[in-house]
Amino acid sequence: MRNIWVYILVSALVSYLIRVTPLVLIRREITNRTLRSFLYYVPYVTLAVMTFPAITEATQSPLAGLLALAAGAVLAWRGGSLFLVAVACCVVVFAAEWILI
Repeated sequence: MRNIWVYILVSALVSYLIRVTPLVLIRREITNRTLRSFLYYVPYVTLAVMTFPAITEATQSPLAGLLALAAGAVLAWRGGSLFLVAVACCVVVFAAEWILI
């Protein structure tokens, strides 16, 4: 049981260092355009990396997930609200799994 406290302590320390290091090392505003552009897109890329694999793995058929992804992307591209896109994706997955299985 002692090892669990070591794991928690190391995890807390690493999490703390990740958050504090930029505050300590970067004291001025970042003026480099390339670095600012990179940092602007980091949250979106992180969200996409976590979300896209789950889309195909959350359904019984990966094809249903891909169809829902395509439908959601089209609706979002055309200005659909988040609620509309989510409902449409759910309907597409339901219909695709009903037809495929």
